[in-house]
Amino acid sequence: MGRRWHMLGYLTALVVLIADQLSKFWVIQLIQLPQRGQVELLPILNFTWVENRGVSLGMLTASSDTQRWMLVALTSAIAIGVIYWIWREKRRADVFALGLVLGGAIGNIIDRVRFGYVADFIDLHFGDFQPFLVFNVADAGITIGVVILLLRAFLLRDKPDKAETSDA
Repeated sequence: MGRRWHMLGYLTALVVLIADQLSKFWVIQLIQLPQRGQVELLPILNFTWVENRGVSLGMLTASSDTQRWMLVALTSAIAIGVIYWIWREKRRADVFALGLVLGGAIGNIIDRVRFGYVADFIDLHFGDFQPFLVFNVADAGITIGVVILLLRAFLLRDKPDKAETSDA
């Protein structure tokens, strides 16, 4: 397979990035969610406006402009690492998963540069039980990509070559 799969990763990243930014444009400009605060869509799904100034699970909250730009630099460095990883990766499923992560990372980086925070709005809940924090399309891409990578790493390990297992 070699490196021919790298374009799959980059195209996946582009699709996630476009979906993320279009969904944010839709909720910010058309629905005007920042002004409305919350819109109930279904009994289990709301659009709820959250300005996330941290990273995963609200950790590393940027409370100043310097910290904001440090988060931009950190997440940009990680995104560059994922770009390189996609280029070097030989497994199609891993390239796809990395594309999900890359598209989500870039979407959230764009928010942090434009707004100073990441715009989150998808609020999935079952009554009072909320299994996830409020998230966005970029977060979903990152999470799904990481889950695929972890499942492949722990459950679907490739069989070693016969040369690796022989006693010669």
